[in-house]
Order: sequence, then C-alpha cells, then structure tokens
Amino acid sequence: MAGPWQFWNQLPDGIRVGGAALAVLLGLLLLVIMVLLLRRRGGQPDRVEPDLRIDLAALSDHGPPPAGPRLEFYGTPVRLAVLVLAPAGRNSPLPADDELADLIDDLVPGLWAVVEAHEPLVRCWPCQLSTHGFTHAFFKHVQLPGDRGKGTPWSAAAGRFETRTRQLLAGLVCVADRPNSLSQIAVAHAGQWLDVLRVRNLGEES
Repeated sequence: MAGPWQFWNQLPDGIRVGGAALAVLLGLLLLVIMVLLLRRRGGQPDRVEPDLRIDLAALSDHGPPPAGPRLEFYGTPVRLAVLVLAPAGRNSPLPADDELADLIDDLVPGLWAVVEAHEPLVRCWPCQLSTHGFTHAFFKHVQLPGDRGKGTPWSAAAGRFETRTRQLLAGLVCVADRPNSLSQIAVAHAGQWLDVLRVRNLGEES
C-alpha cells in the first residue's frame, strides 16, 4: 500500500508546486490572525469598575450643627453627611469645580451654604444612563444602617434634578440628632426635591 509521500510524489509537478504554495499562504494567514488577536487583547485591558462604596460607619454620626443654615428632610432637621453627583446620559461631562455652587443650589435653593457649613463627603460618580439605575446603585453602594435607615438617625434621597444647562443625578445622606422613620427616598421627578429637602436660616419661621 502506497504511503502519503509516495502518493504526493506521483502527482504532477504543477499540482505539487501549487499545493505547497497554498500551504505556505494558509500558514501565513494563520500567523497574521494570531498576531492581530494578541494585539487586540493586549491593547484592550479588562475594564476596572470604580469602587463606589461609601461606608457610613466610617463617618461621623452627629446630628445638625447648632449654628448656620438648617437643612430639613421632610421637616426633620438633619446634617448633610454625603453628597454624590453624577452626569445623566452617556459621555456627559462631570461638572467643573467652579460650577458646583450654582449646580447644587439648582438642586435645592440654599443647599450650597449647607455644604459649606456641614462639610459633607462629596463624590462625583461616572455617567449614569438612567435615573432608576443611578438610584439603585446609590442605595446599593451607600447602605443605610438597619432596615434602610428606619429607626435610626440616618436617611437618604436619590434622583434626577435639572439645572439651567443640563440634567444631573444626586444622592444625599443625612443624619438627624435622634432616630426617626425617614428611611430612603427615591425621588420620582425633579420637582420632588423641594418636597423632600428644605433649607432654612436659623430663626426663620415655618
């Protein structure tokens, strides 16, 4: 029985030359494909997701200060402990530092004075594609103690708000001077922020 090499040697010279050339071309094609795959893998490292967690246990739990502007969460005096801002929509830019005062006052009038007085932890998160997604992420990464803060001094609110030039997302964590039933609030529309939060000057009547 003839072996494969004997069969190859019996083929006409033209077929043997053409077959050898085709084998070389296939080998070169495989080599190019391997090089491209390796370059693509090396040029696109695995995306590292940012750590958005905020541990409230590491923050001070004292209530509102005795002086300065007063922040109320559904009528309860609170201290602003955490403020998170995020652009709404894909590839939207983060607010610049010199924009923050005006943007935060667009959220709730007078809130920038509260930020200056209460000195909360302020974080800017990456772009968020939806209000629901941001709200879910905020309550997941910034967890209130107990049953979503019920029966503790802690409360939180998160949702969309509108400025004169753009839409942003905000998440706030507040702490009162005693336990309450405020819990966490998903703000359904921009106008609801004025129902949830209010800034008063000390001595101002309700």
